[in-house]
Amino acid sequence: MALLLFGIGMVIYRVIIARALSVQFNRGMVQIFATFGLAIFIRGAAQFAFGGEFRSITHTWLADRSADLGGVFIPLPQLAASFVCLLAFAGLLLISRTEFGRALEATREDRDAVALLGIDRDRIFTIGWGLGAAAVGIAGAMLAGFYYVSPNVGANFAIIAYVTVALGGFGSLAGALVAGLLIGEVEAITAAILEPSLKQVGVFAIYLAVLMFRPRGLFGKL
Repeated sequence: MALLLFGIGMVIYRVIIARALSVQFNRGMVQIFATFGLAIFIRGAAQFAFGGEFRSITHTWLADRSADLGGVFIPLPQLAASFVCLLAFAGLLLISRTEFGRALEATREDRDAVALLGIDRDRIFTIGWGLGAAAVGIAGAMLAGFYYVSPNVGANFAIIAYVTVALGGFGSLAGALVAGLLIGEVEAITAAILEPSLKQVGVFAIYLAVLMFRPRGLFGKL
């Protein structure tokens, strides 16, 4: 799944995003609307192909199993998903320390200046989009093991993902990890104090507080 979405991500950049970035005026808005329209198209295509009802994967070798960690029982599907996602994060962290990772960071900060240094920005962005799509594929595959999925399920997770990145700080992988752990703890505490359906109230409250006093996020570079 990750390899398939890696290729799809590169194709999307070449066909859609590269054209959006090539415009001379309102480049940022054009890219936002292009990706927003792409999201609507993908959601509609998934609904057409698979229907709009919720589905789940129940017959797996980890289903209905749990691990006893010091008296705390954790379902194995969630534990396995956490382990795989941490491995994926470690992989991204290693990539960020390579020559490609440094080139991607430089291209993100100033896509025009890196062209003067001989860096092929389109190639860098193409691979970057592929890596992003692959990460989404890994997350989606892990999520499907213990969560109901439908064509519209991604909207809520997209909001949480944005809050996680903004809270940790744009451009900081370590910040995204810390923010993700913080959001998980805040959700659990909020669900214990308030109704479980209101567990995201604490998350957005902390996000607004950080936004007011540290707009760049906890470890922001921008």
